[in-house]
Order: sequence, then structure tokens, then C-alpha cells
Amino acid sequence: MAVSMIKRAALCVLLAGFYALPAKADAVDGDWCADDGRTLTIDGVNIRIPSGLEIMGEYSRHAFRYVGPAGDPEAAHDVRMFLSGDDVLRVERFIDGVEQPEEEWNRCNPIA
Repeated sequence: MAVSMIKRAALCVLLAGFYALPAKADAVDGDWCADDGRTLTIDGVNIRIPSGLEIMGEYSRHAFRYVGPAGDPEAAHDVRMFLSGDDVLRVERFIDGVEQPEEEWNRCNPIA
């Protein structure tokens, strides 16, 4: 009986530690890196775009959209992002209504 209680307590401690970790695997939230060195960070409706500006956009668990702010290198770009697996982000960019080649970004620190 004592061994069973010890196993149960150990399992509870293990599960509690697991649930204390940030759960970002199935969400667009997190730090993203492009092959050319650009980065962005998504945290709910907030995003730090590649220029370093922090703005707000349209958030859902697996997608994010923003329009580049005036004065930014991405000014008026309509940028749409979609989670593709845990560590890949597909980025679509529209400039003056014209779709640009799709970009693939990766988590800066892949989820283990």
C-alpha cells in the first residue's frame, strides 16, 4: 500500500511539473526566425514585428494577421501567418494587393 501511494505521489509531482511548463506547441505564440535573420514575437494579439516595433494584430490560436504601420519598412503590407506544425510558420504577404512568395519561418527555439 505504501509503495502504491509513493508511486501515485511521484506521478502527481511529475504531472504538476509538466503542466507548469509554457504550452506553446499548438499555438502561433512565441519567437519566430526567418532564414535571413529577421525575427518576430507573437504574444496573443501583440506582436513585435521584424523592425522591432510592437503593434497589435488579429490573433487566433493557429493564425495571426497584421498590417504594417506607417513609417515602417512593412508599411501597408498585409501580413498573414499560419501555424504549420509545431515549429513552422507560413507567412503570406500582400503588397498593394499583390501576393508575394510565401515565406517559411521557424521557431527560434524549437519545442522539444
